[in-house]
Amino acid sequence: MEKELYQHHLNMNRRRFLSRMSLGIGSVALGSLLIPDLFSGKETEEAVLQRLPHFAPKAKRIIYLFQNGAPSQLDLFDYKPMLNERFGEDLPASIRMGQRLTGMTADQSKFPLAGSTFKFSQYGQARAWISELLPHTAKVADEICFVKSMFTEAINHDPALTFFQTGAQVGNRPSMGAWLSYGLGSENMNLPAYCVLLSKGRGNGQGVYSKLWTNGFLDSVHQGVQFSSGENPVLYLNNQEAITKMDRRSMLDQLAALNNENFKAFGDPEINAKVQQYEMAYRMQTAVPEVTDLSKEPESIVKLYGPDCLVPGTYAANCLLARKLSENGVRFVQLYHQGWDGHGNLPGEIRGQAMDTDQASAALITDLKQRGLLDETLVIWGGEFGRTNYCQGPLARDNYGRDHHPRCFTIWMAGGGVKPGVYGETDEFGYNIVQNPVHVNDFHATVLHLMGLDHERLTFKHLGRRYRLTDVAGTVVKDIIA
Repeated sequence: MEKELYQHHLNMNRRRFLSRMSLGIGSVALGSLLIPDLFSGKETEEAVLQRLPHFAPKAKRIIYLFQNGAPSQLDLFDYKPMLNERFGEDLPASIRMGQRLTGMTADQSKFPLAGSTFKFSQYGQARAWISELLPHTAKVADEICFVKSMFTEAINHDPALTFFQTGAQVGNRPSMGAWLSYGLGSENMNLPAYCVLLSKGRGNGQGVYSKLWTNGFLDSVHQGVQFSSGENPVLYLNNQEAITKMDRRSMLDQLAALNNENFKAFGDPEINAKVQQYEMAYRMQTAVPEVTDLSKEPESIVKLYGPDCLVPGTYAANCLLARKLSENGVRFVQLYHQGWDGHGNLPGEIRGQAMDTDQASAALITDLKQRGLLDETLVIWGGEFGRTNYCQGPLARDNYGRDHHPRCFTIWMAGGGVKPGVYGETDEFGYNIVQNPVHVNDFHATVLHLMGLDHERLTFKHLGRRYRLTDVAGTVVKDIIA
């Protein structure tokens, strides 16, 4: 009788759900495709509603290639020949307008303009300017939307990086991936919705830390799962010696029963979250070794990404792994590549960084496209802010440094419903935005929109107020949406 009442309760929930949402047969079909177990009866109505997109998404998954340390847009994408013509001249005060400076250049009496030592050419139908450092990216220019008018208020790495990842400059806020996991769930029940990959390049590095992929005040099941380059990609996943899969299953069943009693007594949702994590780890024991095995990739793929893709922990290997994770239904794959902090000898350091990242970044786009996955996968490339047009430290044509510059910088996006082309424009000094500014909050609102989520409706109540990724700001940049 109790079982029949429970089933009746589930049926009533479904009817209420369909009635509220005014879903027709087509919408039901779409929902079941987006969420395979939508009507399986395994979840509550609240959980189902939480995971349903607010409207039809352009993208199903995201791969975010975060270039930690802030790449110089003036040496990669934002071509400013006037800086070379006026090389060494002081930046006019009318252009700088008293901008806040870091402690590294605040004591400079002059701000000598430093044009890029690298050659630029135009590529694709949009005639996008791309540096000679990025020949592979240039080949896929027609797939890319270059946003040249990004800006932020943060001027130092930690708050700027944290802002891009969590929507706030301070810690303990859920990261982008956690919000997407909370809003949409996972496409593959055997893999996490949110995975994190780390690599380090040849340049000056800035640290990354777990607060960047934290669940914050969301349930811990939404936290990013970090994959390592060692023998065990996910730590503590494998069974200990003499522990069989059957032993593990029995232990988890008994642990779940004990936790269920605790949940009845205390009502702490983290208890259920822990049970879900244990179950996920159990399922991952089979799925992870298969998806992280790159040795079976054909020679054509190795050639596409470059030989480093078979070296665990490299940027190229992580790009290939990101494709495999995304292909297997991971909702959000976050790469962090360190080494872009070009305060000194920027030409030498950025050349090495470009060599490490250019081929694999372009290969990821090509690989996704040839598999028919690019249209439903949003690829994002960019750092936490940009670089100044003036030199920090000694100045030479082939040796200069650039300080942090939050007022304008470039990121790019490809696939996932984004319209290829060039969006936004900076002044002839490459110092201020003159057309179509895009704030970090706008970026977040747009990314959520592409995933079928209204950034104003994706909220979580914590400490008496409702939080969201975009806090109380953010406007969707509709002009870059296909």
